[in-house]
Amino acid sequence: MSGSPALLPAAPVVRQAEPPNLEPPFHALDGRITPTEGVYVRSHFPAPELDEKRWRLRIGGLVHSQLELSFEELKSMPARTIAATMECAGNNRIYLSPRMPGVQWDLGAVGTPEWTGVPLRDVLERAGLRTNALEVVLEGADCGTLTDPGRTPGDIHYARSLPLDKALDDVVLAYAMNGQPLTRDHGFPLRAVVPGWYGMAAVKWLRTLHVTDSPYQGFFQTVDYSFWQKRDGLSPQMRPVTTMLVKAQIARPAPHATVTAGSIYEVTGAAWTGEGDVTRVEVSSDGGHTWADAELLDAPLAGVWRRWRFSWHAPEEPGTVILKARATDSAGRTQEEGHDAGRGGYMINFPLPVTVYVKGGRP
Repeated sequence: MSGSPALLPAAPVVRQAEPPNLEPPFHALDGRITPTEGVYVRSHFPAPELDEKRWRLRIGGLVHSQLELSFEELKSMPARTIAATMECAGNNRIYLSPRMPGVQWDLGAVGTPEWTGVPLRDVLERAGLRTNALEVVLEGADCGTLTDPGRTPGDIHYARSLPLDKALDDVVLAYAMNGQPLTRDHGFPLRAVVPGWYGMAAVKWLRTLHVTDSPYQGFFQTVDYSFWQKRDGLSPQMRPVTTMLVKAQIARPAPHATVTAGSIYEVTGAAWTGEGDVTRVEVSSDGGHTWADAELLDAPLAGVWRRWRFSWHAPEEPGTVILKARATDSAGRTQEEGHDAGRGGYMINFPLPVTVYVKGGRP
């Protein structure tokens, strides 16, 4: 897929300097594809210094052949280029009340670049999976010690697992982003791209694939990036964060923007879902009491957001207006008011209030 850039070059907000956590402004949304400088940066530990000539990807565990692939060997395999919307699991955390711990993302921890790499299934098939394989653990070269949300037992590497059916489906081990080698902050020389899942699954600085016959219980699978879920009438159980929830976000007007009274303003944004396609976007200009359909601008494409627009007639009188947008997907899932407390600071998908100020007016 190709298209015009989705975010115009603009300085990101530094949510954390070290390690870097950077948020581009979502109001710069333009085309469907996000340029590299417009993609958010989420780091848990300092970016490791890696030399592509010495770097190796090790594949082990429940495989028939333990492999060690060089960067050149990986790049010699058949490549695939995909567009995939990636959203941080904590995107919009700044809208939660009471405040939740973690990086205080506003609207910009989401983007849709193009990724080029090798399908994960091709690498696993080269190693040969054993019949009792259940999950694939992806481990990065980045490491460190954490004390929040839980204390780690000394230095640990960032790692997450994928169930085998997902690993063999659409996951790409990417070495290029928008046609260029990955930058250091985006995971050079290799990272995972997991379409439809929140960004915590897209392990950066990838160094190890380990196939297991039991669910992975690592720190970033159980202590962090997990949530309480009620199922079958039982007491809540802790589950790892995985699939993105359906969501629409308003790009323009930006929060706290000024709009001229009586004007026709084109409200724009993007909507996405982890499974299926976004089929409807609605906009409210009265804080969510009434809704009207927006126009979808892009054809549906699995794992990729759809831009939308809505012509809004601003009030004739000055004042404050709360705009909201909500999306519905092909499975009938629609954003609902309120945040499930069991999700903590993750998976935030209620319709977000965008406050705008109506000023002036026609003479």
